[in-house]
Amino acid sequence: MTPSQTVTHDGRGSRIEQPEYEALLRRVTAWVEGPGERWSERIEADGEVPGELFDELKQNGFLGLAAPVALGGHGLSFSQWMGLMEVFSRSHASIRMLVHVINGTWRSMNPHASDAQRETYVKPSVAGDILVAFTLTEPDNGTGADISCSVRREGDTYYLSGRKHLITFGVSCDYWLLFARLEGTSGKDGTIGLLVDRKAAGVTVEDTSNTMGVRGTDHARLTFDNTPVPVAQRLGEEGDGLAIALGGFLTPSRISVAMSCVGLAERAQQLAVEYAQKRVTFGKPISSRQAIAFMIAENEADIEAAKALVLHAAREWEDDSPQASALSSMAKMVAVDMLTRVTDKALQVHGGLGYWKSEAIERVYRDARAQRFEEGTNEIQKTVVARDVFARAAQAASAASTASEEAK
Repeated sequence: MTPSQTVTHDGRGSRIEQPEYEALLRRVTAWVEGPGERWSERIEADGEVPGELFDELKQNGFLGLAAPVALGGHGLSFSQWMGLMEVFSRSHASIRMLVHVINGTWRSMNPHASDAQRETYVKPSVAGDILVAFTLTEPDNGTGADISCSVRREGDTYYLSGRKHLITFGVSCDYWLLFARLEGTSGKDGTIGLLVDRKAAGVTVEDTSNTMGVRGTDHARLTFDNTPVPVAQRLGEEGDGLAIALGGFLTPSRISVAMSCVGLAERAQQLAVEYAQKRVTFGKPISSRQAIAFMIAENEADIEAAKALVLHAAREWEDDSPQASALSSMAKMVAVDMLTRVTDKALQVHGGLGYWKSEAIERVYRDARAQRFEEGTNEIQKTVVARDVFARAAQAASAASTASEEAK
């Protein structure tokens, strides 16, 4: 897809004109409600994402919507992309995951890629020609500067050893976008970002995809034993690993996950409303019962409030606001809690029937639970927000003290 017209947008990509965007939004909505729903049924039945679905997403141009035109993407602004993510998230969680990941990993790679790497990895990823799995989380550590997966360098080759787990698309990918540290170092300055070939020697891949929800998305546990990785497959410089992993990727990705909570909550609400209108007790639809109507009303307000915060965070990130990082954590924290409440009430509206796999709300309810740890738990988000609040309070106190001294 090639946008008919784009304009610059504060250094955060481009923005397509509104009529074109509205047409794209209608096309995505029609796909989600039609073919996407049929794919969802097949994924749940088979427990896997078929290759034909990936091909269909690629052919529709859905895997490169968020990337700049220069990388082969559609050139949407981030806020525009969030509008589409809201719709994709009403579909099966594995469909949302594919679209979310592929429309986001370029943000991590591109700022640190050489021209050759951009042609070899970034553009093919945007095009859907290769699948790159974000590979940070480890079984024995948190997710950050305490990573222990390590490399030692011999000439033009790194030798990688260590373990990773909970790696989405880690089984079926073409490359792992992997973060490790230089042997013998500690802290962020020793971290490194590598593109590791899925077929590299010395790798044991264990499929750990048997999850409660998000069926069909593969997850891997990886063990590396002196796996050779050419230095040419390093992104940026030695010491840039944590910046590559978190810098241009984590903030927009958290906002995107928050919007996926909004979209999934909207789907749960839609199912609850439809059921309430058709289910009859004592001669009346249960939508006329105050207990049911109040749950629907609470859900609606909950969804709208969370959506407003997510869109505010998205606009702040677009404008390169210093508050964007904290706002991304606020948005994810609020949206996840909202999703928990909404899906619980939506299932309750269905009564006991909602617990059966014959009802779509059962899948939505299971899928919603995964959002509580994607891109960091709420406990992590609260830590980020609190740190920001106290830092701003300290800055304000310092500024007030300086002003007081100057006034004397």
